Amino acid sequence: MTAQTDTQGSVTTVYKVTGMSCGHCEGSVSGEISGLSGVTSVKAVASTGEVTVVSAAPLDDEAVRAAVDEAGFEFAGQA
Repeated sequence: MTAQTDTQGSVTTVYKVTGMSCGHCEGSVSGEISGLSGVTSVKAVASTGEVTVVSAAPLDDEAVRAAVDEAGFEFAGQA
């Protein structure tokens, strides 16, 4: 899946992150990605490894990768 723009101009992108196993993991990943410029919403789901990010504009994958790395997990690209 690639980034999709909704009617309000927000961009929703789903990323795959490996290594998450619990709510604390979800919180760590969400917290780091939330700190990226333009991010308005993050929902991480450990059971699927999917992280749904809503942002004002498309995010740079390398910035997302760095945030996921900072949280201690592995960025596996867009879902």
